[in-house]
Amino acid sequence: MANPSAPKKNHSLIEDFLAYVCGGLMIAMGVLLFEKVGIITGGAAGMALILSKVSPFSFGMSFFLINLPFYALAWMKMGARFTINSFFSVALVSVLSDYLHLFVEVNSIDPLFASVMGGFLIAMGVLAFFRHRSSVGGVGIMAVFLQERYGIRAGKFQMGVDLSILVTAFFIMPVNLIFLSIVGAIVVNLLLTLNHKPGRYQIT
Repeated sequence: MANPSAPKKNHSLIEDFLAYVCGGLMIAMGVLLFEKVGIITGGAAGMALILSKVSPFSFGMSFFLINLPFYALAWMKMGARFTINSFFSVALVSVLSDYLHLFVEVNSIDPLFASVMGGFLIAMGVLAFFRHRSSVGGVGIMAVFLQERYGIRAGKFQMGVDLSILVTAFFIMPVNLIFLSIVGAIVVNLLLTLNHKPGRYQIT
């Protein structure tokens, strides 16, 4: 007889779906706060925010396009399930980010609070995807692969990438917004580093 207290081996489809919706909404809300005060974050989302500033593409379209090249790596190294889950997750975040303004309007917000709260929301959304065998693509795919295969902390890897993105931002953003972007990136990566460790989460 199965032990009811033993950890589950897999999430059900409904558990995955609910986690993706919750994660997608949290990330989209975090992006909304960042866009409101004009700051960026790291990872593929940071790349997409920069691209949306210098091109006619929206954040959602930029985010979706940037992630396309990473699916080949996901398919070869992480398997079909992870790749399909990530594709769905990225598409969900892209759509929610572009249309969340139809349901939520932010008229005024303190920029520092926006950077911290936006960072919290994005990090928790990313964790929701990670813990249900998915990612928000791009750097997330690479981070999960490096952690599972080589034990490199996902948060530490993403922090390195984020620093590179923030350096790029110096050429297109004012210094005060760069500072707020750094605060947001630290919040995101600190939460990921503390909460996404190999073996900590028992459900695969």
